[in-house]
Formats: sequence, structure tokens, C-alpha cells
Amino acid sequence: MKKILKITLKILIITFLTLSTQIGGIIYLVIELTIKKTIRNYRFIKIGVFTITYLIITFTVVPYLAPVFGREKIKNNDLIEACTFFTILSNRNYVTPELNVSLQKIAKTINKSHNTIRLVYLDANFPFINGFPLPPHLSHNDGKKIDISFIYTNNKGTITNKKPALWGYGVYEDPNPREYNQVRACKKKGYWQYDFAKYLTFGVSNNQLKFSEKATKDLLLAIVNQQKVGKVFIEPHLKSRLGIQNSKIRFHGCQAVRHDDHIHLQLK
Repeated sequence: MKKILKITLKILIITFLTLSTQIGGIIYLVIELTIKKTIRNYRFIKIGVFTITYLIITFTVVPYLAPVFGREKIKNNDLIEACTFFTILSNRNYVTPELNVSLQKIAKTINKSHNTIRLVYLDANFPFINGFPLPPHLSHNDGKKIDISFIYTNNKGTITNKKPALWGYGVYEDPNPREYNQVRACKKKGYWQYDFAKYLTFGVSNNQLKFSEKATKDLLLAIVNQQKVGKVFIEPHLKSRLGIQNSKIRFHGCQAVRHDDHIHLQLK
């Protein structure tokens, strides 16, 4: 029984590392098979070897292999950055070259209107294999999709690069009483997962930040004006509130999660 529990635990670890980083499960499995249990401080050594190996492969090997699969790392610079280092650490920052170019153009456009603002992205795609899932997302599996954070103001009313959520997800800009409540409609139909991202905040949020309608509208316009962009997902009440009438902006469906904490964009 004890042996079965150990095997089950290791399978769960491999599965979790694979689904969260794509390459972590394979690295863990190789180390598990090569490091002998008879070695002194076996578990400590195994964790250390895994950590070092994972970091080396993530930052020195994966970026050179990803182009074989038609993907490359997002080019972080003074105009574009990840919301959290975890996105980079877990290999969720890969896109096609075409999307990389579009992101740089969007970042330059929004920076011209708001010169202190950087384009802050959340999850993009894994580096390898079209169709490989990137949980919890339904469609981030071909290098052509990415989530972008809204823009907020601080308690002085100044726009800022800070975000209200720990990972960028889960702090919502709720519909007001006069706006259509798509969230209520989806949950009423039984789509319980629709606002699941609220649990990703772990109760940590920067409540001083406020949603900037002006800056976020400018960001949305910069996105939809990119010729390569095919679809943009936000909640219907925000599309109405911001007053942007563009066929690229669509409702994502109740089977997904709500999009009033970020913008999803994808190429044609």
C-alpha cells in the first residue's frame, strides 16, 4: 500500500509539472530514474538537481529549441513585460514570431499615448507542440494567443503598471446595475467555472487600484487596429462601457472564464 501511494504521488507530481510548465514533468522523471535512492540525502539531492536542471534547460535550451516549433520568447523590453516572473519561469511566455511583432507594435502604440505605461502580459503559450494544453486556458495551444492585463490608476488617479491581482487574474471589473450581467447569465446556465479565476488571487489584491477606462480603451484600440489580430475577448459589459464597436471584439462563450480581469487576443 505504501509503495502504491508513493507511485501515485510521483505520477501526480509529474502530471502537475507537465501541465504547469510543459517540460518539468519530463525532467523530474529523468532525474527520478537516474538518481539512486541509496545515495545519502537522496531527496535533498534530487530536489537540488531538479531545480538546477530545470532552470538551465528553461533559460538556455528551450529558447533555442522553440523556433523549431514555430515559437519564440516574448521580447521583454522597456515597453513590454510579464505581469509575474512565474510566467517566464513556467515557460508560458512563448508566441509565434507574428504575434511577437504585433505585441511590440501594440506596446509602442500605447506607450505613445501613455508614456509611462508598459504592455503587461499574463499567460501566452508553451514553447512546444501545437495542441498541447496550457491549463487552465482552453485555447492557448498554438502560439497565437495571449492574455493582456487591463490598465489601472493608483490612489492619486495616475495610471500605473501595477496590477490588482497577484497573478494578473481574478480581480474583476464587475458590471454595474445598468449593464448586462453576462456572469450571472452564464452561472445561471450551470457554468460554475465562469468566475473560477477569483480563487487565483489567494485573497491578495491591491484594492487601491482602479480600472482606467480611458487607458484600457486606448489599449483595446491599439490591439484591434493590428491587422494580424483576428479576435479579442472581453466581457460584453466592458465592450459596451468602453464604447468600442469592432467586429474583432467578441464574447468568448460561457464554457470559458470571465474576461473582465484581462483581455484575450489571438491572431487570425
